[in-house]
This record gives sequence, structure tokens and C-alpha cells, in this order.
Amino acid sequence: MTDQLTRAQQAPGDAAMRAMFAARKRVFVDMLQWDLPVLEDMYEIDQFDTPSAEYLILLGGAGEHRASARLLPTMGPHLLGNLYPWLCDEAVPRGAAIWEISRFCVDPDQTASERRTARDELVTALADYALRHDISDYTGVAEWNWFQKIMRFGWSCRPLGRAADEGPSKLVALRIRIDADTKAGLERAGTYVPLGLADYASGETAQ
Repeated sequence: MTDQLTRAQQAPGDAAMRAMFAARKRVFVDMLQWDLPVLEDMYEIDQFDTPSAEYLILLGGAGEHRASARLLPTMGPHLLGNLYPWLCDEAVPRGAAIWEISRFCVDPDQTASERRTARDELVTALADYALRHDISDYTGVAEWNWFQKIMRFGWSCRPLGRAADEGPSKLVALRIRIDADTKAGLERAGTYVPLGLADYASGETAQ
């Protein structure tokens, strides 16, 4: 709870972070009706938004949120390891080179074409970030329909267990391998969008 409050206090003071947390509230709470904590009736922030989290945030020319994702080190608390380990047939993958993707959020205040472009740019950013920071694998938890799309992005992705019912949703744990062939796979699938950005990290954003 202390970590959550620390991050929550930071959110109103940083425009990019504030825009991301607000977009997460619109998508995951208002649209998808997930039962998640909301700060000041504006920002979706949970117990995993700690100083250990890294964020990839894509902004428009006016500083508006376009897409974002949260990355968590699997050596510490994360969604799959703490809340959904039962989705894995074997032990939850953990390691310094394994990070979890969560809160993959494409802003709804865009046209369908803009959302598709933002999604592809965020997938590209995730691959680029991993290659630059020696991340060999991403893990995550996804609803079944979203998992089917993730599988078609062009990277090496596989389930870690059978899909299982969780309330009204069907969830699956997944693992994405990132290596020297990842970009080529994304390009073949039509997902890769060269961004020419210097870096992605917590607190840094891309326009």
C-alpha cells in the first residue's frame, strides 16, 4: 500500500504519467468494467505501480496519450507471479532478463486507424526496449481474445498453460521470446514500425 500511495502521489505531478493513468482508467475501468482501484476518480493505479515499474508511453504532438504499457521485473511482485501463478503449468518464469508486460493500453480517443498505428508502435517499442536492455523474455496475463491477437504480431509467443475462466473472462498466461530474429518477425507480420527513438524507460516518453 505504501508503494501504491507513493506512485499515486507522483501521478498528478507528471503530465505523461497522469495522461497514462487517466487513459488506463477510461479503458480498464470505464470500458472493460474491471474492478480496479481508482485515485481521485481519475487515475487507475494499483499495487504494482511501484518505483520498480518501468513505463513505455507514446505521446502525440500535443502531449496527448496514445498508448502505453507497464513493465515489471519478475524477480519482484508482479501480476502473474502474485495473482495468477495457477495459470502456469510449471513454475512462473522469473529472472533478471524476464520482465512482465501489463496494462497494455491504447487510448480510445483515437480513430480505428490511429489505434492500430499506436498499437503497432507500442509493440515495436517493447521489442526495441527489450533488445536494448538485455531482456530475453516478456511474460504476461491476457484475456483469450487479446492473446489471439498477440500471437499474430509476429514475435515468438506461447501460452504457459491452459486458458482458464476467471469470472466472465477467459485468461491465459503467456511468454514472449525476444531475440535477434524478433524485428524480422514483426516486419513480416506488418507490425513493426521504425520509431528512431533514443530510449524508453520509466519516466521517459516518446512522441
